[in-house]
Amino acid sequence: MATSSEPIYDVLIEHDIMVAVRDGVRLATHVYFPAKDGERLPGKHPVLLNRTPYRKEDTEEASGYNRFFAQRGYIAVVQDCRGTFKSEGDVDFLVPEAEDGFDTLEWIDQQPWSNGKVGSWGTSWSSWTQTAMAALGPTNLASMVPNMSGAIAHESSVRHGGALELRFLAWAFWHSATNTQAKLKADPALDGALNLGATSFADWITRMPLRKGQTQLKLVPAYEDWAFKIYTESDFTDYWKHPSLAPALYWDDFPDIPIQVVGGWYDSYTRATFDIYGGLSARKKGPIRVLVGPWTHGSSTLDLSFAGDVEFGPDAALNSFRDLHLRWFDWTLKGTQSDLEDAAPVRIFVMGGGDGHRTGSGRLFHGGRWRDEKEWPLVRTTYTPYYIHGDGTLSPDTSSEEGHTTYRFDPSDPVPSLGGNVSSLSALDSLPPGIADPAYSPRGARIHNVLSPGGFDQVENPDFYGCKPPYLPIGTRRDVLVFQTPPLDADVEVTGPIEVNLSVSSSAADTDFTAKLIDVYPPNRWYPNGYALNLTDSILRMRYRNGRERPDFLPPGEIDEITITLYPTSNVFAASHCIRLDISSSNFPRFDVNPNTGDPIGTERRRQGADNTVYHGPEHPSHIVLPIIPASS
Repeated sequence: MATSSEPIYDVLIEHDIMVAVRDGVRLATHVYFPAKDGERLPGKHPVLLNRTPYRKEDTEEASGYNRFFAQRGYIAVVQDCRGTFKSEGDVDFLVPEAEDGFDTLEWIDQQPWSNGKVGSWGTSWSSWTQTAMAALGPTNLASMVPNMSGAIAHESSVRHGGALELRFLAWAFWHSATNTQAKLKADPALDGALNLGATSFADWITRMPLRKGQTQLKLVPAYEDWAFKIYTESDFTDYWKHPSLAPALYWDDFPDIPIQVVGGWYDSYTRATFDIYGGLSARKKGPIRVLVGPWTHGSSTLDLSFAGDVEFGPDAALNSFRDLHLRWFDWTLKGTQSDLEDAAPVRIFVMGGGDGHRTGSGRLFHGGRWRDEKEWPLVRTTYTPYYIHGDGTLSPDTSSEEGHTTYRFDPSDPVPSLGGNVSSLSALDSLPPGIADPAYSPRGARIHNVLSPGGFDQVENPDFYGCKPPYLPIGTRRDVLVFQTPPLDADVEVTGPIEVNLSVSSSAADTDFTAKLIDVYPPNRWYPNGYALNLTDSILRMRYRNGRERPDFLPPGEIDEITITLYPTSNVFAASHCIRLDISSSNFPRFDVNPNTGDPIGTERRRQGADNTVYHGPEHPSHIVLPIIPASS
């Protein structure tokens, strides 16, 4: 039987079943049943589970997934995560999701309408809920579609090279304000304090580090506790190794089931997407598949053909992400014949190749195409070092002269973030006039980006936090080192993981180094000054250069070699374009800023400037390793 995109059944909903988990907390759960003639479809059926912290009614109104699945013969279960909306308990930043999800699967298994096969789906936090419960080895989890999820939170999604991604502090502010859980908002004054004129997170980040008890989070202690824990607990402690936060440590415990991993080149979880695929495909029969397009974070973004200021063409957008789920579950849970049986394990969108014109919507046309692959990384990859030189060039040739470049890093004037792999770094507007309850003002109408994700020309502009007149190219800052190839004679495809290896020193007790890979367009009629398109970036906090478990401070002035792991990407640098590498020491507000003092991060009260040095030459061959794919014959 082929997959049916047309609805077959009516839908009946059982609202707010309170599912008790092992510690007695009850989680509010809707169940959508396929029905005919006003009666539930008899018998046992496969179940699709979605667990969300974003109010189950709102997510259904926005996507319609649960009704869609029920109309096609599935029983759809959707649940408010612990501490949110109609569920009991307290929000504790992902940690409860492993046990809560596992216990919910057990509850489903006990229901007379379940046939013992459960598929899970969801994006972001709702994707973490999937990998968290899978890490405990549930027996009835039979298929998964984790879209844009983490593998090790401390490594490349919550903390990152030792730094904190500030989006999660932002999440605590806006989510606590919009969370209408009765227990959380038992005091009617709380909603007003959090939603009517409360200080915006965009303002709070001017006063980093935040102080416990000094922001509106003090009114919601459960949020304040975990926010300051992820903020200040920077070592890779046991806290970070919990199955909910580090499912990659538990791959062997995952059930051996079909898993469709999904991600985006401009998503905040790009590295983790391939970590999930690689970790599971190496251990499980699956099948395990990965799909990555030129998308920013989200589920509706997969149906778009652009990311930030960059257009990739109509083929970049999925016809329907919802239909992709249906095809996957029909194949893996119902046994429906499908062309998915013969699909490649890796499907990626190779960005680039466009002519660089400005589209009718005002975006750069970068172009690209889909390609199927058998593995990741690609076996035909030629890992090619491009060395930095004292004259600012970037070349496969090593420098014959030893040298160094020193710049001053002032943590009170960090380099502003201009797009990139970010999500949820947002702030909440006050409630509209006349409304005192956030339940009557949808979050989507009030929230706005502090940092917009995606690709952008690397020129400061008023739309980005921290940019100042006269809004000059980011590469003109004294604390940004730019290394760039001459215009390319032929196309160069870069697809795969990327590392930047630097020899560095600092005058400070501790500091950060950042790296960013950029595709530089030559001037054209649409962009007379050219266009510097960010592709991927990353950061390393020097105290963690030898491992994340504990600090290892580099004595001031001493030279050491470091590796900055960028998110993977796939891009064709077209002939006449230049490959550019930017090195600096901050990328704010994407990451928190190092005070350079060596004090414990998140509690420091001092900041000082640092003279940071990058070395280049025969003895210190600093370089970026590009995964170059040979031109097809």
